[in-house]
Amino acid sequence: MEGILLAAGLLAGLTAMLLLLLVVLRPVSAEVPIERRRMGEAALQSPSLLSRFSGATVRAVERNATTSAGGPFGRGALQAAGVKQDPAEFLVLVGSAALAAGVLGLLLGGAGLAVLLAVLIPAGAWAFLQIRAERRRTKFEDQLPDMIMTISGSLRAGHSVLRALDGAAQEFDSPMAEELGRIVNESRVGRDAEQTMLETAVRMRSEDFSWVAGAIQINREVGGDLAVVLDQVGETIRERSQIKGQVRALSAEGKFSAYILVGLPFGISGLLFLMNPGYIGTLFSHPLGIGMLVVGGIMMAIGSFWMSRMVKIKF
Repeated sequence: MEGILLAAGLLAGLTAMLLLLLVVLRPVSAEVPIERRRMGEAALQSPSLLSRFSGATVRAVERNATTSAGGPFGRGALQAAGVKQDPAEFLVLVGSAALAAGVLGLLLGGAGLAVLLAVLIPAGAWAFLQIRAERRRTKFEDQLPDMIMTISGSLRAGHSVLRALDGAAQEFDSPMAEELGRIVNESRVGRDAEQTMLETAVRMRSEDFSWVAGAIQINREVGGDLAVVLDQVGETIRERSQIKGQVRALSAEGKFSAYILVGLPFGISGLLFLMNPGYIGTLFSHPLGIGMLVVGGIMMAIGSFWMSRMVKIKF
């Protein structure tokens, strides 16, 4: 019981020191008081201390950290994964989790385990974003043929391209609805629809969607029956989707084998930690054990990359 209380107290103290340091070192800027931005009864309700503290922390991270679109936790990565969270908030969340994991590892197994757990949290967050983005792109590709048929039908009914995209956004689920809604909203504020569609194709890594954008752009320049062109594009995309499904089915066995080989060391380590913590704890406390963990992690990374290239077929 005393160990749990000590861990909780140390974790709370370190977290408070980190947040306080971020708040104190943040640059001073002139901000409009909240009571001047709210009217009526809302002006009488001041935010809680926790809300002001967390808000100041997020603003400090936003001013001092790099949250560009190309970063691992930047706006582009979060948008591709469908995470509706500000990059600064996500960084604060990942940093707090890494700090908590590091303190827990320090109390349980020493400095080696603390460093390992603190590094695993950002790596796990990055892997979460990558997996979520990949699943989102796969679902987007599966929805694409039906979306083209919907747009083609709307065009035959006499609607404009923008109205057809808006109607398709109302018909489909996420992520197609979110991406089409974004295209429509940006077009309404003055952006070029074709350029926005090309940016969506790049963000979703969809070559098929870039064909749709190219067909709409060519039709705007030279004219013609866009519905017929989209029907032909949709037929080509459906044939490609069938081939992709066959490839995924043939490569499923290799992927499953790769998952087992990668997860087996972690599973055995977890069982040994539960059965004999002192035996496995030597890896995290002895310099030789830490070196073995580093070498093993590098070898697993190389092996995982090699197996992923073997089962990922491009055509």
